[in-house]
Order: sequence, then structure tokens, then C-alpha cells
Amino acid sequence: MRDFACPNDGQQLAFENSHCLGCDNEIGFDLLSREFKILDADGTTAGAGDRAPGSPEPLRLDDSRSAGPVLQRCANQLIARCNWLVPVLENEAGDPALCRSCSLTRTRPADGDPLLPQFADAEAAKRRLVLELVELGLPITDRVADPERGLAFDLLSSSQEHVITGHADGVITLDLAEGDDVHREQLRVSMDEPYRTLLGHFRHETGHYYFFVLAETGPARQEFARLFGDADADYQAALDRHYSQGPPAGWESDHVSSYATMHPAEDWAETFAHYLHIRDTLDTAAAFGFAPAGATADRPLAGDAGFDRIIDLWLPLAWSLNMINRSMGHADLYPFVLPPRVLEKMRLIHRLVAAA
Repeated sequence: MRDFACPNDGQQLAFENSHCLGCDNEIGFDLLSREFKILDADGTTAGAGDRAPGSPEPLRLDDSRSAGPVLQRCANQLIARCNWLVPVLENEAGDPALCRSCSLTRTRPADGDPLLPQFADAEAAKRRLVLELVELGLPITDRVADPERGLAFDLLSSSQEHVITGHADGVITLDLAEGDDVHREQLRVSMDEPYRTLLGHFRHETGHYYFFVLAETGPARQEFARLFGDADADYQAALDRHYSQGPPAGWESDHVSSYATMHPAEDWAETFAHYLHIRDTLDTAAAFGFAPAGATADRPLAGDAGFDRIIDLWLPLAWSLNMINRSMGHADLYPFVLPPRVLEKMRLIHRLVAAA
């Protein structure tokens, strides 16, 4: 994640901000330029609107707002707390203009559902996911372009029905109860997991989607089989075995988590998720001066040398972040070990991501 700043007065911004407290301007995030834009009172970047009566006139140090297409807020500004921008032209047909992230959501809870606040939390996590995928150059094919296997998200409320978080043919389903801290922590403890977050769910399930995109056919499939195993192995049998017998003894030497031992597809998805964890954390650390600038996700780190560089940067950073967490009385930020076999699997994912 980058270190963002208001284009008007340089005020430091968080990725979730929609208002600059420094100059009192409304702002929005433009995925195309990966930066924030100033909005006028009419809600666009056109520079044509007047401020609302009684509003203080903001201090403006430049007037570069009109560069590029005219943008407006995503139609999910309120329901999903979305601060992303879309071109005004997208709304000529009268349809709600949704940003790239929100447009990937196929299903959400009905208005008034008790888990609707968690929908906004899930969308916030998904925006981080989408930005990282774009930064890494990974293709995002939606259901419009590929109705059979395009990427889509069903963010469902288990207050009305039983919901299983998972992936099927490009559709990622999330139980929005995962957005409730107490519920999620209870599940984490009961399942003996060291880590469980909304963003982690999205990265894991998206890993299943990118198996089809990156490794389903050709030489990549052969490399997958060598490192991970048979992707076509009986999934239900593997699931039953995992929850009845647990992970095999010594699993820590070959897998990044106990869940990764269940099936080769889950091993891939877990390893893919950790690759995204590492790349995004390194990117953020570089943005704030904790890692060299070369660690950022938008710079080429292709090939084995690039992967070696990532790991050389990651290991001391992860150690120091864990120690910082302990100094505040918290559990380790990254409570995982990356043995050589796991790094070999992650190296394959790095090669395929770089090639994509």
C-alpha cells in the first residue's frame, strides 16, 4: 500500500479517506492513476461546481483537478463506504456507476439486514485486494467478460441462511459474519488458526481463482503437480480426512499452515495468500521508509533474483514487526514460518504472477 497525500495541500491520507482535514476538500481515489483526486461541490473532478452555502473556502495550492476524464464518486459511497471514483460517462445509461472493486460484487445483503454494516467492512477489505492485484499486474476478468469463470463476489448474510465461505468457478462467497470481530476470533480460536481476517479470506479465495488463470494448463500445471500435488484429487475425501484426523505429523516443513495440508488446491491458495500478504506489507513498509524503495509492488521484481530479493527483505522485516507487536503486548503480526519447501512453492507463484 502506498503512502497517499492530498494533491491540494499534501496532507497525509489513509487509503480509506474521503475527506481531507487539511484543506477541507472532498476527495476520492482514482484506481487508474493510483492517487487521490479533489472533488468539487457537484461531486465531480470537473472543477465546475460551487461549494455548499456556509462551507469554508478551501486553501488550494494547485488546480490540477481537471486533468484526465471527469470523475465522480462510486454509487456505493454510502452503502459500502466506498471512496473510489468512476468516469462520469459510465453513467450515461442511467445505471449506477460502480467502481472496479464494487462492480465485482454480484450479491449483497438486503437493506436492513443486521449484517449490512459488515458488508461495508468486507468491501473495504476487497478494495485493498483489488488495488494489490492491479499493482501486481494480475488480470481481473469479471463475469461480464467471462460469464462462466469470471471473478465475482457474493457477500452474503448468514443471519438469514447458512453461508459457507469459499470459491467455485470464479465466484468467491464470503459469510459477512466474518466481519464481526467476536465471531471471527471465536472461529479462529476454535479452529486453532494463528491468523484470520477479512482480507486474509479474500486473498485465500482469490488464490483459487488465480489457479485457473495462472496454473491450470501447460507447463505451469506440471510444476504445480510437482510442488503441490494432484489438483484433481477428491476434495470431499480430503476435507473429511482433514477434519477427522487433522494435519499430518511434520506438516510444518512442507506447508505454510495446517489448513494447507488438506488438499493441493488449498495449499496453493494458502501459499498465494501469503505471497500477497508479503508483497503488500513490503510495499507499505517501503512507502513509509521501513524497507528499500525497490520493494514496492509496482516495480519489477521478476525472476528468481526478484523473488530472492523479496524474501531477503521480508524475513528481517517480519521479525522486527513481530518484536514490535510483542513490545505492545500483542501476538506476533506474522506468526508463520517459511521453510525451504514453502519458499519453493511461493517462488513458482512469483514466477507465474510476474509472467502474467
